Amino acid sequence: MKQCTTILCLICLLAFGGQAQVKQQAIKADLQIRQNLSDSALLDLVQKQTFRYFWDYAHPVSGMARERSNKSFDYGDEVVTTGGTGFGVMAIVVATERGWITREAAVERLLKMIDFLRKADAYHGIFPHWLNGATGKTIPFGRKDDGGDLVETSFLFEGLLTARQYFDRSTPKEEELRNKINWTWKEAEWNWYTQDGRNVLYWHWSPNNGWSMNHEIRGWNECLITYVLSASSPTYAIPASVYHHGWANNFYFRNDRTFFGIKLPLGMDYGGPLFFSHYSFLGLDPHGLKDRYADYWEQNTKHTLINREYCVQNPKGFKGYGANTWGLTASDTYNGYDASSPANDHGTITPTAALSAFPYTPEYSMQALKHFYFQLGNKIWSEYGFTDAFNETQQWYAKSHLAIDQGPIIVMIENYRSGLLWKLFMSCPEVQAGLKKLDFTSPHMK
Repeated sequence: MKQCTTILCLICLLAFGGQAQVKQQAIKADLQIRQNLSDSALLDLVQKQTFRYFWDYAHPVSGMARERSNKSFDYGDEVVTTGGTGFGVMAIVVATERGWITREAAVERLLKMIDFLRKADAYHGIFPHWLNGATGKTIPFGRKDDGGDLVETSFLFEGLLTARQYFDRSTPKEEELRNKINWTWKEAEWNWYTQDGRNVLYWHWSPNNGWSMNHEIRGWNECLITYVLSASSPTYAIPASVYHHGWANNFYFRNDRTFFGIKLPLGMDYGGPLFFSHYSFLGLDPHGLKDRYADYWEQNTKHTLINREYCVQNPKGFKGYGANTWGLTASDTYNGYDASSPANDHGTITPTAALSAFPYTPEYSMQALKHFYFQLGNKIWSEYGFTDAFNETQQWYAKSHLAIDQGPIIVMIENYRSGLLWKLFMSCPEVQAGLKKLDFTSPHMK
């Protein structure tokens, strides 16, 4: 009877109230109806609702993921994101496997994307950070960042190779999709981005500005996947020396110090923002993944535990922080955009931080999820899942969503539940060869 009354109220609002009021009331009704969800049903709901960002809100021409759901920073309507699209491709695989969309619809959408990408601007086969979703032309990310972005492109191929492994049937459409992904993958000149054969990868190159940004990709951060795919390329691979002398040769690579009684193998003090343990590991399975530098399951788990413990101890006394409310990473915040971490904390919690950590800290992540949904849901739950961030000290709650934050929620929850994306990506023969070249070991490697 209570549910019927709620629906009747919504009908009245539709007749007499404004659209924004109706949407907010619908969200409140949804939260009330679902108070008794099981843990599994809550995970289903969060994944499926978040997926709408990549399915319903995708660019109509390209099918690619929009950078964000609002127009702040003068992004406009046409900006699509290369890396966020890679995360969205993996989300489409999840949606297909779980039956939210048909396999045929998924293939059609992915063909739209890859057809668009094959005509879009690329720089030695490497895509820019942003594209115009209608024309395929580069939208500069900065004054000199108007060419290839190697890291964003690695996130894109992380998704495309996963899709190639999943859509493996001998139908004309799936064969076409695999062929076009393979052509695009083989055309990417990863080794060009060593700037004439130096022992390090460079993030950017453009025909207008050349190497002037001069941004070396050194660890530890979110870019492990960039080196793995660069070593895995069947046509333009880097030698192992670039990984060992470039990525691993950095003042901030080794740590081995202890924070809150937890020893951190790699990275900056306190581990940095949590997306370091998410983006590369949407596809790379950290279980048993080791090289001469670290055990990556240990690295990611300890990074997450340090981040959470900092929020529990809450040394700066921010409102809301605690066992139920934790997770510092890059996101929108009350005064712009920032990469939050224990070393750079201004009171902003980002749901993707704790939710994308489900594989590492399932009990703690579920604790945060229940709080976000059941206690804060009226303020941060939306048609595309959780909004980007909130700061209770400032009484600020984002209205925005970002592709790079929404995607890992879907993918990492799925990896926690079934390991689906890990199994697919790690089954790529090129990836296994690249990992072997870099002296990694993994249970997935044959």
